Amino acid sequence: MPADTIALERHLIRYSGHGAFSPGIIARAEGSSVFTEDGRELLDFTSGQMSAILGHSHPEIVATVREQVGRLDHLYSGMLSRPVLELARRLAETLPAPLDKAMLLTTGAESNEAALRMAKLVTGRHEIVSFARSWHGMTQGAANATYVAGRAGYGPAAPGNFALPVPDRFRPDIVDADGNLDWRRQLDLGFDLVDAQSVGSLAACLVEPILSSGGVVDLPPGYLAALRDKCHERGMLLILDEAQTGLCRTGDWYAFERDGVVPDILTLSKTLGAGLPLAAVLTSAEIEQEAHGRGFLFFTTHVNDPLPAAVGNTVLDVLSRGRLDLRAGELGERLRTGLDKLAVQHSVIGDVRGRGLLVGLELVDEPGREDVDRLGAAVTRRCGELGLHMNIVQLPGMGGTFRIAPPLTATDAEIDRGLAILDAALTDVTS
Repeated sequence: MPADTIALERHLIRYSGHGAFSPGIIARAEGSSVFTEDGRELLDFTSGQMSAILGHSHPEIVATVREQVGRLDHLYSGMLSRPVLELARRLAETLPAPLDKAMLLTTGAESNEAALRMAKLVTGRHEIVSFARSWHGMTQGAANATYVAGRAGYGPAAPGNFALPVPDRFRPDIVDADGNLDWRRQLDLGFDLVDAQSVGSLAACLVEPILSSGGVVDLPPGYLAALRDKCHERGMLLILDEAQTGLCRTGDWYAFERDGVVPDILTLSKTLGAGLPLAAVLTSAEIEQEAHGRGFLFFTTHVNDPLPAAVGNTVLDVLSRGRLDLRAGELGERLRTGLDKLAVQHSVIGDVRGRGLLVGLELVDEPGREDVDRLGAAVTRRCGELGLHMNIVQLPGMGGTFRIAPPLTATDAEIDRGLAILDAALTDVTS
């Protein structure tokens, strides 16, 4: 048995449910690619864990880390540093009013946890609503609001967590006379059920503008505004989790901009650190003051740490200077056009959806072929063999959806190469 296999089986805790580790040991990464110890190159179409929006080992981030770690890396959590003050100010400047108060944390789960605690404290209530295929993290409050996976076997969830049906236009559950998703009626019915179960303590609704782990489901235009109204009618706060959609990935700086809806609380992570552990909670001065007045407590070892904050400032520098919001739109159009062409050529592609450089490609059953779960796994494996790392979301009874999220710094040629590999993998597997 190879030494790596022995080490894996003897010493590593497996943490991804029923999934296995990807084959090979990664030795280094640069730009849009990762490289294994045996010299293979894999084009990274997941940006690491959907985070490395500037690619791997971006030279400006490398320089920032080297300089900052030698000057000021970590502080007592009650102390402040210049990078923290700068990042808080600059994040507020990228956002519409009244989102001008920030707290810097480490992970997306942590930022969602803080946002939920703040919402409960400010409203004096405890009930939380989120989507039935949501993913908001694995810490307690975030996990209670997560429905796509990880609920079975861990005992009772906290009381007062309710799920809304997902407005999935490809697989609609409530339709109009033309057979299209009737999301307004679906939303009304969803809140009818929430109201029936509530004990009168609705605090907040926590949602992603695009459900990523839920199958790359883009909320229909108008949905977010209607959801905000439902929340505010009930005295609830609207919390938007833009861990994967924030900071230019969708072609806008923030995905909520398309709908003209400003959340009460915004959470960021993944893309803010461009692959390094950095997250943020942003809200209004009014909500912050109310929370502070009630003794808001979210004290962590790495809250407002200077090293990741310095990285966040560099990320904002690169995004702004390169107008990477526009670049994400251009690359996304190139990617989407290529995927639409593949959908014509390969009947197992049922749908292509998403925005900018967060795109979903859903595989469907086809008569006479193996079941779609095995098909998705086979295509993923073949892509890896041909030099493309792809991530597939497999939901029970729904087949598989590839989450395609290249770095915003990818080249046209890399997008085309990824499309060519995917084409070849689909051809090899389905033939």
